[in-house]
Amino acid sequence: GNLGIAYTSLGNSEKAIDLYQQRLTIARDIGDRRGEGAALGNLGLAYYSLGNYEKAIDFHQQHLTIAREIGDRQGEGNALGNLGNAYYSLGNSEKAIDFLQQHLTIAREIGDKWGEGCALANLGYTQVRLEQYFEALQNLQLAHSIYESLGSQATAARVLAMMANADLKQENFTAALDRCQVALTQAKAIKDYSLEGECYGCLGETYLKLNQTAESLDYLQQSLKIAQEIGAQSQEAEVLKTLAELHQALGEMETARQYCQQALSLATELGIPLKAECEALLESLENP
Repeated sequence: GNLGIAYTSLGNSEKAIDLYQQRLTIARDIGDRRGEGAALGNLGLAYYSLGNYEKAIDFHQQHLTIAREIGDRQGEGNALGNLGNAYYSLGNSEKAIDFLQQHLTIAREIGDKWGEGCALANLGYTQVRLEQYFEALQNLQLAHSIYESLGSQATAARVLAMMANADLKQENFTAALDRCQVALTQAKAIKDYSLEGECYGCLGETYLKLNQTAESLDYLQQSLKIAQEIGAQSQEAEVLKTLAELHQALGEMETARQYCQQALSLATELGIPLKAECEALLESLENP
């Protein structure tokens, strides 16, 4: 699952990068420091959505420096949150938590409810990876309440999907299915294609754990289709790995190996932690 809370879904990231690059040039030409920071932040988000986390970190770091120089607290908080997300995606959860805690502190100090929700959601998601499920669900629940109070159905639905992921990791399958179905219904209602794909992935993984392979396969294929259509590469890699596990469970080792190879090459290219999981899975498939 992708964090995706603070990241703007950009249908055409290359086009967006072009646009932000132009804005950056203009802001620098006219000495507009705040505009320069905003353009750098947007470039970071665009590269993040393409899965280029190293480049995203570089831009967010530049945004952070400018925000601190000009005393832009809101910009500083946003940059810290975006850095937290990027480090999370690279597998550096401790560093991610440090940045996200700083974002939370600033958001609360300046009364930025939206930023507070972002920081809590991203903290919760990072804590899931660190297997700190109790803290994770507490933070996600707080974030969910904030987004509902702000009337942001889209973000509340995304947080709900994160909570389903936490349930899944704790093997609380009933709760995972319930939350995921609600998030999926909301995603369809607001036409959030990216979230819809993530919900299918979560449902597919949950049904696999319940040994309901036919349902699992159906959801995973829908998730893969969306991930490929919108270019969500880390999501695509996750689904390919789960498909490998599904075919392994069905005893179809050759198909499982093919999916695992695809997941591994994508995870390697993106430099994400999934790479190690794919390597371990491939090892078990080649030496059963």
